[in-house]
Amino acid sequence: MKSLKFYPILIPLILSKRKTVTWRLFDDKNLKEGDIVNFINTKTLGKFAKAELTNIKIKKFKELTEDDWNGHEKYNSNKTMYKKYTEYYKKPINGETELKIISFRLITS
Repeated sequence: MKSLKFYPILIPLILSKRKTVTWRLFDDKNLKEGDIVNFINTKTLGKFAKAELTNIKIKKFKELTEDDWNGHEKYNSNKTMYKKYTEYYKKPINGETELKIISFRLITS
């Protein structure tokens, strides 16, 4: 079964269903709509939920619309956002970088 890792700070947002979207770059898992995935805590590597991927869109960061932010945590600025994703992925991220916007529905927690 496929899995997605999340930093511990995001887990309460996911479990409370305030976070229903994740953005992923450089998808090496070939994530698709309808996939059932385990959600993993990056710190403990333990599973904290299972979810169904309900919608996937591919865009560049510079093409994001207000609608793409629904269900996702916000950043103070694009500069802050690019810095955070550069830290996550250990690669330079900018407006030209492609991302997958993945909506999900919790099945278990």
